Amino acid sequence: MGEGFLAEAAGTPDHDDYHRVLLRELGVPPSTVLLAELRREVPAMKVLELYSDVLPTLAELKRRGVRLAVVSDAWPNLPDLHEGLGIRGYFEVYAISAVLGCEKPDPRMYHHASEALGLEPAQCLFVDDTPELVTAATELGYAGRFLNRAGTSGDVPSIASLTDLLPLV
Repeated sequence: MGEGFLAEAAGTPDHDDYHRVLLRELGVPPSTVLLAELRREVPAMKVLELYSDVLPTLAELKRRGVRLAVVSDAWPNLPDLHEGLGIRGYFEVYAISAVLGCEKPDPRMYHHASEALGLEPAQCLFVDDTPELVTAATELGYAGRFLNRAGTSGDVPSIASLTDLLPLV
């Protein structure tokens, strides 16, 4: 329901319109008060948490001079959420689906990030928690790793933790 709405949107959809679609599917009347509550700002640390390997790995990558971009199917406020988590400063570029008007595995998502960094695909390592999206990136010439925290088996080159990236860069 929500994914279909986002897929049909010509650009960044209005949050209230998105919420109305979801509420309609749930059989809940979308009152003005409820819509305002759904729009209410919530500190990132209240709804998100970082895995224990995130901050040490980002800090080490920065120390090594590794340039980082985020490629995410997300709302435009993702950099603000990252700011609230204390990780915004590690990323130079954001390729966000709601801003670009496309979702992974659309090549524009990957290329936006690498081009903004001034790098060729072969100079980049794409990491994602969905193996099919890693495969899509490798088919475009990027190196790729599936972040496989669950330890499942598969054909896509994987890492179990972000710290496993350090020997690769």
